Amino acid sequence: MARILVVDDERSIRNTLKDILEVESYQVEVVESGVEALKLIKESNYDLIFSDIKMPQMDGVELLQNIKQCTPEIPVVMISGHGNIETAVDCIKKGAYDFIEKPIDLNRLLIVVRNALDKTKQTSEIKILKRKIDQRYEMIGSSPSIERLRKMIDTIAPTDARVLITGENGTGKEVVARQLYFKSNRVNMPFVEVNCAAIPSELIESELFGHEKGAFTSAIKQRIGKFEQANGGTIFLDEIGDMALSAQAKVLRCLQENVVSPVGSDKLVKINVRVIAATNKDLKEEIKKGNFREDLYHRLNVIPLHVAKLEDRREDIPLLVSHFTNIICAEQGIAFKTFDEDAVEILKERSWPGNIRELRNIVERLIILSGVKVTAEDVNMYVNF
Repeated sequence: MARILVVDDERSIRNTLKDILEVESYQVEVVESGVEALKLIKESNYDLIFSDIKMPQMDGVELLQNIKQCTPEIPVVMISGHGNIETAVDCIKKGAYDFIEKPIDLNRLLIVVRNALDKTKQTSEIKILKRKIDQRYEMIGSSPSIERLRKMIDTIAPTDARVLITGENGTGKEVVARQLYFKSNRVNMPFVEVNCAAIPSELIESELFGHEKGAFTSAIKQRIGKFEQANGGTIFLDEIGDMALSAQAKVLRCLQENVVSPVGSDKLVKINVRVIAATNKDLKEEIKKGNFREDLYHRLNVIPLHVAKLEDRREDIPLLVSHFTNIICAEQGIAFKTFDEDAVEILKERSWPGNIRELRNIVERLIILSGVKVTAEDVNMYVNF
């Protein structure tokens, strides 16, 4: 049942709103001042708030500003008397969901309530989904290498500096990139990921920079490239060491001039993008072999971050096992399971050529095949050493 708070210094308005909303099966509380309302809001959870604009002590505008500071997700509907429309519109600009004029129209009131509560529900669902997504990109561990990495991320994330992330396959380079994004000033703008190793060399330029209709045989319509899609946000160039040399030249120009030129076009498109790149290769060796441009390397390698392999931070394995267990049980709809200490100790001593990715797969295998508790015997039975 949705909880609604009504704030109005007129008893008749309070009682009218309470009666109408309770008939619609909403749980309603009423107070006569902004000061009382603010105290209740800090102590309880509400799905919707109605507030009069003209009130003694604390008026509706001040109450609205306080609500938006402590609980910005709650929709606030302002109640406006005649002659206060300009103030009500100003409240909308300050974050109010809507406003209703006095005398209150019943149909208008119920429509506003339904729409506002739908918004609250959607906001709640989005927050739950975001928590699930964020959980996938949590940086788990307390080893010295992970703590150093966290501090570096906290320092450089708010800047627009380019970052080059290095490390073996499966170490969590994408997690580092996502953390940089989540903690950046561009978090509300796009995050566009490009796996340079997964795109054929003949298509990489079109993928990154877009193309005009008819630029090549299969270009049946115009395409916006990844750099342009990420405008204002962040682009993550994963496995950049596998990018074709021809595309490298265009990326270099993009970084130098902050423009892209779609394939088959002479026009230049201005962009503002933060670039994060990652590779499992030694780019200095690739430069010596002629596979990677040295000038592009120096453009990308403003802030180098290295992600240690799992075998160099074995002390993080128990935390990772617990983290993956929670996620996998939820995803698979399996009752929560635990790992015996002996089982975790065996995993700590194992060789991990596939790093964290391999550990996650093995944890999933053990959760599916084992009983309520994963034992050392299960690990010896189901994990190939």
